[in-house]
Amino acid sequence: MMREGGCLCGAVRFKAEGEPLNVRVCHCRLCQKAMGSPFFARAQFDQRALSVEGETERHASSEAIDRVFCKRCGTRLFAWRRNGTLAGVSLSVFDDRNAFAPTEHIWVSEKPVWLKLDDGLVQYPGTIPA
Repeated sequence: MMREGGCLCGAVRFKAEGEPLNVRVCHCRLCQKAMGSPFFARAQFDQRALSVEGETERHASSEAIDRVFCKRCGTRLFAWRRNGTLAGVSLSVFDDRNAFAPTEHIWVSEKPVWLKLDDGLVQYPGTIPA
């Protein structure tokens, strides 16, 4: 299965091959700031499953993760692990925005108090327990 997506202006396009490793909604403060949103809904893929065309920029939001966005329009596309393993792809930048549905929420201890989660998905106060 191949799914495609891109940024608002069309300067960046990507392909994701296969199924994601997981699909989660992250409510951590770093994701809130990076996405300009109360959360980051994303599908996580092995970086080798992604191909990206177009000019992107990166910002190191932590020691482990670069936030990747379109150089032209600023659309936030990926949370790219700096160690070369995984990439979180924003669900809203897939051409089919309904291609994947989240299965759980992580870092709900950091969500805004006004955000109510009543979708019945599993919720973790931090990351996924080992």
